[in-house]
Amino acid sequence: MKKFIYLFSAILLYSNSSFAQLKPVLYKDGVQVLNGFSIQPKTKSQQKPGILILPAWLGIDKLSKDTAENLSKLGYYAFVADIYGEGNYPKDYSEAGKNAGYYKTNFTEYQKRISLALEQLILSGANPDNIVVIGYCFGGTGALEVARVNMNVKGVVSFHGGLGRDTKRAIEPINAKVLVCHGADDPYESKEEIAAFQQEMKDAKADWQMIYYANAVHSFTNPESGNDNSKGAAYNEIAAERSWEHMKLFLNEVLKK
Repeated sequence: MKKFIYLFSAILLYSNSSFAQLKPVLYKDGVQVLNGFSIQPKTKSQQKPGILILPAWLGIDKLSKDTAENLSKLGYYAFVADIYGEGNYPKDYSEAGKNAGYYKTNFTEYQKRISLALEQLILSGANPDNIVVIGYCFGGTGALEVARVNMNVKGVVSFHGGLGRDTKRAIEPINAKVLVCHGADDPYESKEEIAAFQQEMKDAKADWQMIYYANAVHSFTNPESGNDNSKGAAYNEIAAERSWEHMKLFLNEVLKK
């Protein structure tokens, strides 16, 4: 009997420790192989809220994986999207800039890759009508694209994302709620771009908010960005923590748990 109890306890401990772990997921866009990551919520609910995570320009990184794990602890299904696909992962900043630039210009292809990742999030168990998309830098641009084309999501969160939009594109009403977390000293977003984005949100009659973080530049959520603001991209612990809390408030507002 004691052996049975010990065995049962060991199985229980193993299942609890391994339950909420990132799992690689292979999916495709035509013949292009994509490699994302999925994670189940530590504590499940009937509403099955899901979060799609769009990584920064280098592709799937430690920050996006850590985010997925932390969201699972909060009770969310999470999926980290692979935008570039196997064989196209950038080796350095130069390649990352070219790859990200391609999808920013060819935004319909970016939207398709995001849609495919959303499908994987739903296949993992998330409620298709109870989803938020979040993104970092290049991924933040993607999150805004989700709102612009009214994918079936409750909201989007952009962390230090690009705000620009091709002015030839028509502005359509935006249904998803929008949260933009922005470094007050980010050198990569001009005053003109910020003003144009805010006007776009007004014209689209969006439910939006934009929060500025003092002394924060680009990539302020990523510890791997260093701490030298003069480089234009640097980690800011206070801004990172504040933006995380603001995101949690947003998720609690827009998603059913």
